[in-house]
Amino acid sequence: MPDYNFTVTTMWSPFLVKFNDSDPTGRGFYSATKLYLEEADEAWRSKIKDFDFVVFSTGQWFFRPLTFYEKGQVVGCQKCENSTELNYYGYKKAFQTAFRTIRKLEGFKGLAFLVTHSPEHFENGAWNEGGSCNRTKPLEEKGVYENGDIVEALHQIQLEEFNIAIEKGLRFGLIDITDAMGMRTDAHPGRFRPVGGKNSNLNLNDCVHWCLPGAVDTWNEFLLYLMKLEAEKHR
Repeated sequence: MPDYNFTVTTMWSPFLVKFNDSDPTGRGFYSATKLYLEEADEAWRSKIKDFDFVVFSTGQWFFRPLTFYEKGQVVGCQKCENSTELNYYGYKKAFQTAFRTIRKLEGFKGLAFLVTHSPEHFENGAWNEGGSCNRTKPLEEKGVYENGDIVEALHQIQLEEFNIAIEKGLRFGLIDITDAMGMRTDAHPGRFRPVGGKNSNLNLNDCVHWCLPGAVDTWNEFLLYLMKLEAEKHR
């Protein structure tokens, strides 16, 4: 945006920490991805030193099979069905590492934001098991959809790690969208999003992504509001 002297950069870092995907295409839903929980992903760590604003947002990729490494050793896994099963462990550790990294990053003087978990709305099954999101109106109360307890657990972890980061002196803002988006089960592409291109006959319900105007636009309104508040503090 040269007219505004403003650059927007999107960095793909689904786990925030270093990872080794079992499938280079990123579609390895059934084989475990290795997460190195003490090492921030260089995809973002090496690029943000001179950024004025950094926004962290991740969640859905942590639902797949994962193997956790610390100090070069396997410490547990997720969806591995053995005695080292550690649900939510990788999610919590990933945010700890990301926040610690940005706090200690030499030269970084910008403002970081955390966007809380964006819930899925599959009902009557998972994405590949006939699950759907066919509602046409927002819910009247949050958390009534399937996996609402999981969404709440992820949200709580994010809030806990955010508060710890604040206590340790990180200049940080919170964009808490979880409850609001939890009620917008009507705002997904659903079965109307073809998978595999316009000529594909394969149609899967997409109850993770968003399509209806208004829902995701709200996130930008929250971000702009917080940026204005921060600017007023430093006038």
